[in-house]
Amino acid sequence: MSVNRNILKLAVPSILANITVPIVGMVDIAVAGHLDATTVYSVATLIGGASIGSMLFDLLYWNFGFLRIGTGGLTAQAYGRNDMKEAADIFSRATGIALLCSVLLIAIQAVFVNVAFLVIDCTPEVRELASQYFFIRIWAAPATLSLMAFKGWFIGMQDSVNPMIIDLVVNIVNTVVSIIWALGLRIGDWGFDGIGFAGVAAGTVAAQYTGLLTAGAVLFVKYRKKVFAGYGLSGFFRAFRGEETRKFFVMNTDLLVRSLCFIGIYIGFTTFAAHYGDLMLASATILMKIMMLFSYFTDGFAYAGEALTGRYIGAGRKDLLSKTVKYVLLWSSAIGVIFTFIYWFAGGPLIRLMTDDAAVVSLSADYIPWLVAMPVVGCIAFSMDGIYIGATASKTIRNAMIWAVFGFFIVYFAGIGRFAGTLQGDALARMAIHILLAAYFVHLVIRAIHLSLKFRKRIMEEPFA
Repeated sequence: MSVNRNILKLAVPSILANITVPIVGMVDIAVAGHLDATTVYSVATLIGGASIGSMLFDLLYWNFGFLRIGTGGLTAQAYGRNDMKEAADIFSRATGIALLCSVLLIAIQAVFVNVAFLVIDCTPEVRELASQYFFIRIWAAPATLSLMAFKGWFIGMQDSVNPMIIDLVVNIVNTVVSIIWALGLRIGDWGFDGIGFAGVAAGTVAAQYTGLLTAGAVLFVKYRKKVFAGYGLSGFFRAFRGEETRKFFVMNTDLLVRSLCFIGIYIGFTTFAAHYGDLMLASATILMKIMMLFSYFTDGFAYAGEALTGRYIGAGRKDLLSKTVKYVLLWSSAIGVIFTFIYWFAGGPLIRLMTDDAAVVSLSADYIPWLVAMPVVGCIAFSMDGIYIGATASKTIRNAMIWAVFGFFIVYFAGIGRFAGTLQGDALARMAIHILLAAYFVHLVIRAIHLSLKFRKRIMEEPFA
């Protein structure tokens, strides 16, 4: 099978799955928006409660992204060596850690919410609803974190179709169950009135556990004999001993630091924009949502790069690794070029699709050149991330993100310092969004350059030494 065919076989299902990623939060917000207002909560408050509640989980679960990416790279290398025992051990470590982390999250749920609302500014009503949403949905943590481990393991095993199927199952169940439990259902004389806002979060919990059951069924049917034959409870506990376990934890610590850097940029972007008022925040938020559209596509090629890089390093095939990296970067760059043209010619319509508020549309249109500038650099950074993850070169991608987060904040504060003395009021606020987007662009450039400079040594030499 050709390198390009292997890449597309892994990338296309991942792209289709990525497109469904935002749906869980969107469905919850949409269902909340169709609930009847009460004497206490308006529809806007209900939407706000679901929105803030979803955001809390974004901030929480980003910290555990290592369960997917760390598992994927290690599994791919084991697959390349045809070492199914190690592949089974990696799965045991990942799911075991996922379950332990989920127990911790459930134990500290009240502390997390109280700390989060020290920095999240919202009305008491929205806070009450968001807290209610969080305290229900947190019980899905064992399923959600385990699914991260499952997805990484499947991708490492060169299987991107089943993660796509699992994501589709989760989204369909979430949509159907959330609607029924929140809004109710009437069939002839029989009817269920629904449980209101709580049904939004409960539907998501049901969807996550349905996804976990689906993933377990796939594992049992497809991999029980191939990978787990004769692998019992003793094998599970044995997986947490030895040098490979130490390597697993060191790598995941590096990836956790990387995730914290991402969160720092995300919080910084939102907080700095909010400082200049609701209009600037709305514009910056819409621009960020549109800007990240291309990542749903290029991440598919990053996943393919991750799986194949790990596989060929494990197999000792430097020739195939070189071809894979070349074509992954070409495919990703093509995605970047396509989205550059999309943003250039359709940036305005995309903004109007997100909002019909004239002030927000007019303001956001001024920043379309930043949308045009982001994709090619972003695609290189994201794809290189996948390649490094496949090579389990976690220290390098950790350092790239540390330099990138420094670059983001330095550019922002330096830019604001430069214009704060000459601009005031609305003029400074408008310039601040330019500076904020420039800071985000610089963080992508730093990642792309750092990973490119280290590529030959970290990817093409050290793994084969």
